[in-house]
Amino acid sequence: MEHGDAGRGGARPMVVRVPVEPVEAAVEADALDAVARTGNLVVRGPLFGVAAQEEGDEHVWRVIVAVTLGCPQQARDSLNSLLWFRAKDGAADKVERRALLAAVAKLETEHVDELSAAGTRYRIVRAEEYAAVGALGEMEGPRPTDAEPLVPDWSRGARGPAVDEGLMLDPSAPVTPTQIAERLALRDLCYSGDRFPRDVLADSRRAVTTHPDILLLPPTFTVVEQTANAWAPVNGPHATAHAARRSLDFSLTWAWPRMNGLIPVDGPMDADARTETETESSGAGTAGPLAAYARAAAALRAGRVNRLEFQGTVYQIARTRRLLRWGGDGPEGPRPSDVNTQEPTRLHPSLDEDGRVVSDD
Repeated sequence: MEHGDAGRGGARPMVVRVPVEPVEAAVEADALDAVARTGNLVVRGPLFGVAAQEEGDEHVWRVIVAVTLGCPQQARDSLNSLLWFRAKDGAADKVERRALLAAVAKLETEHVDELSAAGTRYRIVRAEEYAAVGALGEMEGPRPTDAEPLVPDWSRGARGPAVDEGLMLDPSAPVTPTQIAERLALRDLCYSGDRFPRDVLADSRRAVTTHPDILLLPPTFTVVEQTANAWAPVNGPHATAHAARRSLDFSLTWAWPRMNGLIPVDGPMDADARTETETESSGAGTAGPLAAYARAAAALRAGRVNRLEFQGTVYQIARTRRLLRWGGDGPEGPRPSDVNTQEPTRLHPSLDEDGRVVSDD
């Protein structure tokens, strides 16, 4: 990536809000410390979601599908389902239902990046995912002021906040000095280097001019593993560091033992490395290997553990970030060079004007 020289004609002024409350001041100080520890950035690539704007909202948009998806079509499909279920269960009348179903029909056959239905404007939005790294390549982990539960819930059915839940996108909202500094530093960020195709490079340079402003989305947390010369994502992103730890715990105790043949795939759903090493039935050759998984999970639960070594691999809870570009007409959408891994298709059965599912036979 490189910092280009872009014109500033379309950039909007930023309003600085100086932190005065103790907690907010601590978060600001924490951000400054993080820059000193991990001042370099690595960019992973684009993520996609869906934002909506109601009539009269002017420049404010609301995220309705988290900006975590790997390609534009995944976001379109999510919007397809959202509108279909709204037509089925939430439409106020037949007129609204017809408008929603017309939008669904369009999403089933076209690469639609924006549409309006029943008074709401919908847009597929694009963000760039990146992370901070230190001088030795170590990824930034959770900060001391990042949200943590007072009592960690490790149960498999635990539910915490979702990524981008209730998130409003407002480019005019006041932000703190460190956020201003990060937005200014990233404003001219664009792809560079021979590994990118020409159309990708051209689209990236163009976006600096067409969408000159930067919005920083809330941080997310991803489980990564260390490879020979880099870090590779294992799962995520998650809204909190604890949710990421819980996902690693699930992998250690439930998913990986099944993937490696230590617990039958068709066995009881509640069987995991802990339960199997605690019962007599685990003594037939699998207790040893499963015990190693259980010990690793126990070490993970010992506290706010953000780094764990298991079977020769280092796993880390990484603090990942996302930037969203903003232009005169709102958030940036997919670029022509963005790749779709799937084509538009029909996802749900037909509905009649009363919201009832009808047979297509």
